[in-house]
Amino acid sequence: SPEGNLTHPELSVAVEMLSSVALINRALDTGDVNTVWKQLSNPVTGLTNVEDENSQRYIDDLIKLKVQAREEGNDFITWNDIQGSVDRVNTVVHEEHERILAIGLINEALDEGDPRKTLAALQLPAAKLEGVEPEVAHHYQDTLIRAKREKAQETQDESAVLWLDEIQDGIHRSNKETEDAQRFSSGILAINECIERGDSAQTFSALRSPDVGLYGVTPECGETYQAELSESKRKKTAAGDNGSDWVQHWVKGGYHYYYNLRSKEGRWEEPAGFVPNNTQLSREEIQSTISGVSAAYNREQLWLANETLITKLQARCRGYLMRKKFRSRMDFLKKQGPAITCIQAHFRGHKQKKAYEDRKQYLKDHTDDVVKIQSMARMHQARKRYRDRLKYFKDHINDVVKIQAFIRANKARDDYKTLINAENPPMAVVRKFVHLLDQSDQDFQEELEVMKLREEVVTLLRSNQQLENDLNLMDIKIGLLVKNKITLQEVVSHSKKLTKKNKEQLSDMMMLNKQKGGLKALSKEKRDKLEAYQHLFYLLQTNPTYLAKLIFQMPQNKSTKFMDSVIFTLYNYASNQREEYLLLRLFKTALQEEIKSKVDELQEIVKGNPTVIKMVVSFNRGARGQNALRQILAPGVKEIMDDKSLNIKTDPVDIYKSWVNQMESQTGEASKLPYDVTPEQALAHEEVRTRLDASVKNMRTVTDKFLSAILSSVDKIPYAMRYIAKVLKDSLHEKFPDAGEDELLKIIGNLLYYRYMNPAIVAPDAFDIIDLSAGGQLTTDQRRNLGSIAKMLQHAASNKMFLGDNAHLSIINEYLSQSYQKFRRFFLSACDVPEPEDRKS
Repeated sequence: SPEGNLTHPELSVAVEMLSSVALINRALDTGDVNTVWKQLSNPVTGLTNVEDENSQRYIDDLIKLKVQAREEGNDFITWNDIQGSVDRVNTVVHEEHERILAIGLINEALDEGDPRKTLAALQLPAAKLEGVEPEVAHHYQDTLIRAKREKAQETQDESAVLWLDEIQDGIHRSNKETEDAQRFSSGILAINECIERGDSAQTFSALRSPDVGLYGVTPECGETYQAELSESKRKKTAAGDNGSDWVQHWVKGGYHYYYNLRSKEGRWEEPAGFVPNNTQLSREEIQSTISGVSAAYNREQLWLANETLITKLQARCRGYLMRKKFRSRMDFLKKQGPAITCIQAHFRGHKQKKAYEDRKQYLKDHTDDVVKIQSMARMHQARKRYRDRLKYFKDHINDVVKIQAFIRANKARDDYKTLINAENPPMAVVRKFVHLLDQSDQDFQEELEVMKLREEVVTLLRSNQQLENDLNLMDIKIGLLVKNKITLQEVVSHSKKLTKKNKEQLSDMMMLNKQKGGLKALSKEKRDKLEAYQHLFYLLQTNPTYLAKLIFQMPQNKSTKFMDSVIFTLYNYASNQREEYLLLRLFKTALQEEIKSKVDELQEIVKGNPTVIKMVVSFNRGARGQNALRQILAPGVKEIMDDKSLNIKTDPVDIYKSWVNQMESQTGEASKLPYDVTPEQALAHEEVRTRLDASVKNMRTVTDKFLSAILSSVDKIPYAMRYIAKVLKDSLHEKFPDAGEDELLKIIGNLLYYRYMNPAIVAPDAFDIIDLSAGGQLTTDQRRNLGSIAKMLQHAASNKMFLGDNAHLSIINEYLSQSYQKFRRFFLSACDVPEPEDRKS
């Protein structure tokens, strides 16, 4: 207003501007970037020159300004502060644009290759480059062009340009190279001047100047340097002086620098009509002379320092020549060896003949004395031998008596075996045992006692088998009780039934023993029934076809315990020769029937697990064959158990983990090696391969012992097992005439080794191969060792090599092949048994 007061519109505008400034301050405090930019671009705020493309820079500068105001104790920034920030940002952006344009002009000038244009672009004020010297323009062009090419090669972008810092670095580097080139040229000129003056001290000082960069300058060679360099300069001067004031130097970076000898100034551009001065020595010529002089001096000093070594070398050479002469003489003597030997032989022969003739003549002269001495000596020796022998017998009279008794006992046993086994025993043997042919009442009573004991054994076997079945059922019920599948009452009920049943069986056995009436106590009806059962059992025993078909019809995946009980009871567990013969006939017929009707391929015998095979193995692995297994395998198994240091591991991963655990136990620190690895990664360690080789060696050694024990025990294998193996081989050969003998023997090996022997090796405690103390059991290492040995023997028996996942054990494949040949002979020998009819008891 005219009075100087603000009008209402002016106050409204001012309030709106202050409100907008307050909103900007609040948005800056909360970090609301959108609100800040909205208020900056709002016309109400009244700010000028606000550009949209600079929005982020305005906001960043205002944030810095806000922080600075707080540090100064002001909570708000004013409108003037905001306008000043906008103007400052606009100025910075404008300068950056101008600088970018200047950089573009510099790169364009470099591409055109004109040093003058490049210099003009470098001197632009917008570029703000420091240290630009007009006289170095040509070198700026070369340096920056090289930098631009290197950047294009590094980025693989031909359009790459130099930025401001790279251009500034090139300028500083060019100025530095110019100064170095100037000092270098001055240093070379100073060396030439000192050479002309003939002062060796000044020449040596000039040569040692760091500006010229000469190497190998030795203080002791100062005079020689002066003489040689003067000679070189004299030769150049003798060719004539062309009077030129310019020289050309090749400097660091591969550039040429031109230096005026008169004005002592240099330049990078080649002067007009440039002709190099031909009397000045260049750096290369000076360095060549210095190197030659220093090398000659060093060589002389080396000879002087190694005079002792040279003397030794000469001595060695003389020694070599002397040894060569000696060898030449020895070669001559060796070539003349036959002649020398002949001469020596003639001389020695003559000498020996003369000594022999002299000795012979001496003995002839004393013949009577010689005979007398010999007779006395022989008599003394004979008497001494007789007395010593007589004394020996007297000292061992008890042993002599035992030996004579042992020999007589053996003779009696041999005579008895001859009497039993020979068809026509000698009369002397018959006469010795004729009293045994008489049968007495005592013999009859002993036979009755044996039959009675056999019946009791069979009865107890049946009772024990029934008890075993009941106990197995009881174990199952207890297991179900633990898993809460059945109640405790059911287990108690079964236990009471089992106890009651056992008491009843015991009572029946006692009543049976008390009955003395025998068959007379039976009624006619029971006697007829007993007779019918006798006929039935006799027919089943003597005609194996019926039971063979019954065995043949049994499913192979079902338990054979019931069939085992029925058949073995029917044949009275082969307690005598007749029942053993009939049981073998049954096994033979059943096996032939099964092969004839069911087996279509050879491998079905191995994979199908026929019932008759299981029964044969079970029968011969009982008490009858257990002693044989114990004799064959017990020594080897006991040796494995006694060897606490034996630890057979053939899995590389197990060996690797054991090694890692051992290292951690020894060091007390966690290993840096990974714990879970593949076999290939485990075998990559040398320690794992070493331990694997040691395990394989140990496994092969102990396997050899088991193999030797098995191969030498063919006569210890029960006859029934060998006979069934023979029947199996003959039946398969008849069914498959084209099958090779190796294929048949592998199946025989599956029967004799895998089914009969292998389980006893893997679990010797379960088959009573070894005696363990109460509560004792095999350790994990012992079971693993026995399992590895059994696996090796199984591979050898079936001629199966280690391949695939077990390829790391392929080194013993040759050993497996050799062992299979031994097993092959063993299987052939095991099958070579007579028929039961021809077998002698």
